[in-house]
Amino acid sequence: MGGTFNPIHYGHLVAAEVARDAFELERVIFVPAGQPPHKGVIADAQHRYLMAFLATAANPWFELSRMEMDRPGPSFTSETLAHFHAQEPEALWYFITGADAVMDMPRWHAAEDIFQHAEVIAASRPGYAVRIEQVTAALPAAAGRVHHLEVPALAISSSAIRERLARGWSVRYLLPDAVMQYIRKNRLYGAGP
Repeated sequence: MGGTFNPIHYGHLVAAEVARDAFELERVIFVPAGQPPHKGVIADAQHRYLMAFLATAANPWFELSRMEMDRPGPSFTSETLAHFHAQEPEALWYFITGADAVMDMPRWHAAEDIFQHAEVIAASRPGYAVRIEQVTAALPAAAGRVHHLEVPALAISSSAIRERLARGWSVRYLLPDAVMQYIRKNRLYGAGP
């Protein structure tokens, strides 16, 4: 499961856990983006990594990877999946992401290469319809390799959390308490102690 995780929240965690059950995954590896080429201002990669650690540490089927953070240059999903596939070429790899991201995939760097190394799980998000046929029309390599996953509706987004923090509003119950405390301690996203 890749993403900016800016910050990680319950929507990410629920999607990963539902995907693990539905696709009988051995594990879910969270890969915080090092330098996402498509995002504006984000928290430092080390802060995002530590928040992901706090959020995932209690789940024995969740792992965390620094792979994108330790690699120089922009973080591209195609390169990340090639790396993991090379580590375990016999494994069937899945890339878990939100339905909104899947709909944007035709514009991603080396998007066709993604499907050489993994199948994609498109986790539902409130307000986003998954149109797999639209993705496969733009990316023929995606045909038969994109799977819709219905996730319990959690209308939570990292951008909404950042906005609430900047306004001084509560984010309790939107993300793990340990992540909320980390954000406040480090004064991320305009949050105070």
